[in-house]
Amino acid sequence: MPNFGLVVFPGSNCDHDCYHVIKHMFKQECEFVWHEEKNLDRFDSIILPGGFSYGDYLRTGAIARFSPVMKAVEKLASEGRPIMGICNGFQILVEAGLLPGALIKNSSLRFVCKWVNIRVENTNTPFTHLMRRGDLLRIPIAHGEGNFFANQDDIRKLTENSQVVFKYCDEEGETTSQSNPNGSIENIAGICNSQGNILGMMPHPERCCEETIGGEDGKAIFESLISWLEKSESQALIRTHV
Repeated sequence: MPNFGLVVFPGSNCDHDCYHVIKHMFKQECEFVWHEEKNLDRFDSIILPGGFSYGDYLRTGAIARFSPVMKAVEKLASEGRPIMGICNGFQILVEAGLLPGALIKNSSLRFVCKWVNIRVENTNTPFTHLMRRGDLLRIPIAHGEGNFFANQDDIRKLTENSQVVFKYCDEEGETTSQSNPNGSIENIAGICNSQGNILGMMPHPERCCEETIGGEDGKAIFESLISWLEKSESQALIRTHV
């Protein structure tokens, strides 16, 4: 069974949401990891949750990137293990240089908290491999600095390498300016690294895994990740017995 590590920084506030989904809904092994921990080798996948790490001082994620745990996160990422950063977790991954671009203030200069629609752009990742390109997910957002920005060269590389995983869209799947809640360039809601094992996304899938709280589209992301890990685990067992 896959073992998940949930990194907790001072100011994280979505860690228990992720824990509930992984541990109680999907019955997977899951453990909170304090940001000072330096060894994550026991984990198959790491999640950096949302919140306000270090009170968002300087910039969102700017201080958290220096936490001791981030060296261990980088090590696991280099080994191909799936790393997912949600909202503040996405901001931390960008600040740490594990993903390109920057997350700047929303174009409205206001905190935005509402449900949005996102379109699946890339299904060749551990987080989306059970989906189809063009699938629509209804997922909530809650952020003040979720406006994804990158220079034209980085945008070109993200596009050419299929690193854009999710885009904000309307209910028909069209990427319009009206469906863009924060001004993100090209309506980008989530990206991955060139290898596909590091995902950063601003919407909160952990907040929409149960119909009783408004929707369960977020389950698709966790189901994909767990399925990918179980498949990888099975393949590893086969190799050891050949």
